[in-house]
Amino acid sequence: MKQNSLLEKRAARAHCVEDFWPLARGCLPRSIYDFFDGAAEDELALTRNRDRWRQITLGPKVLVDVKKVDLSCEIIGGHSPMPLAVAPTGGVGFGRHGGDIAIARAAATMGIPYTLSTSATASIEQIALAAPGRLWFQAYILSDKDELQRLIDRAFSADYEGLMITVDLPVGGKRERDLHHQLSFPLKFTPRNVLGFAARPAWALRMLTQGVPVMENLKEMQRRSASTVRKSTSSVGKHYDPSFNWNDLQKIRDGWKRKLIVKGVVRPDDAVRLVEMGIDAVIVSNHGGRQLDAAPATCDALPGIVRAVNGRVPVLVDGGIRRGVDVVKARAMGAQGVLVGRATLFGALAAGEPGAIRALEILQDEAARAMRLSGITRIEDIDSSLLFTSECGS
Repeated sequence: MKQNSLLEKRAARAHCVEDFWPLARGCLPRSIYDFFDGAAEDELALTRNRDRWRQITLGPKVLVDVKKVDLSCEIIGGHSPMPLAVAPTGGVGFGRHGGDIAIARAAATMGIPYTLSTSATASIEQIALAAPGRLWFQAYILSDKDELQRLIDRAFSADYEGLMITVDLPVGGKRERDLHHQLSFPLKFTPRNVLGFAARPAWALRMLTQGVPVMENLKEMQRRSASTVRKSTSSVGKHYDPSFNWNDLQKIRDGWKRKLIVKGVVRPDDAVRLVEMGIDAVIVSNHGGRQLDAAPATCDALPGIVRAVNGRVPVLVDGGIRRGVDVVKARAMGAQGVLVGRATLFGALAAGEPGAIRALEILQDEAARAMRLSGITRIEDIDSSLLFTSECGS
């Protein structure tokens, strides 16, 4: 109870989602913090994602009765109280034990979809039991195809409503913060990182008393694997299949009888081909800037994909979403909704389940406030006319 009270007080100190970043940094060893915060190479894609959302402006309508606003909408075939889902984030338990479950419970509390990562530190079954709600399972394309199929079958048996295939990780990005820290997973102790671990005694004590977490969905494969980490990458991507192609995706489409979502698309021609294949939703994403550093900002990639898909399937977007007004902007640009990863992740790292809930509440409140200030009462009424153009200002 005392621990929960402390976490709730810490969560209450956040008034925007980025308030959780310094709170998390104060709790975590530098190497662990950088693993979650960092991106690939010069981290330009990470910066572009965030900066481009900030540059989009809206043309607010005035003298509209906005006493009541309604954020509810459809998200990939199901009702949601706001146009937002939780993106997959891996390895959360290395920052806070039980972090995956904390985020999943926060999503269930708010009534929004939650996506479990292949590289989570909670299993498919643990999440289904602890946080029943709208669940999607994000599958990385493993080189061990039998293991990949076992994971997909487990998600089906656990009644996950959607399968999300991430297609922008044929190999791991060059995440230089991890390389500088000599950080890899499963977590290894080296002379360089042990001192950093010791500098956060509360974190270190939890690791000693509760045990070092493992990536629950991959642990059997990791036990069998003799793979080594290449010097040019972090440990991320070492079990993945760089030969995976359109034919392989078609086999997954044919075998999965529920919603199939593809994440990691920035090209309109790829989106069109996915629609023609029978995919149920496309997520515009550059992996949070953690893969190709030269990838476009998702905000810039979104309009072309929306035009190309032309309403045939939902289009969602992630990357750099830090404010509720970004949700409104995404809807105005044609997205059905957004996915947030780092917002709920850092909420949980800083303050557990109360932190993840607080992050979602902040985004929801900011989105509602932005709608009121824009003269919009229903999320379903937001369209491109809300975007500020030269005609608005003339």
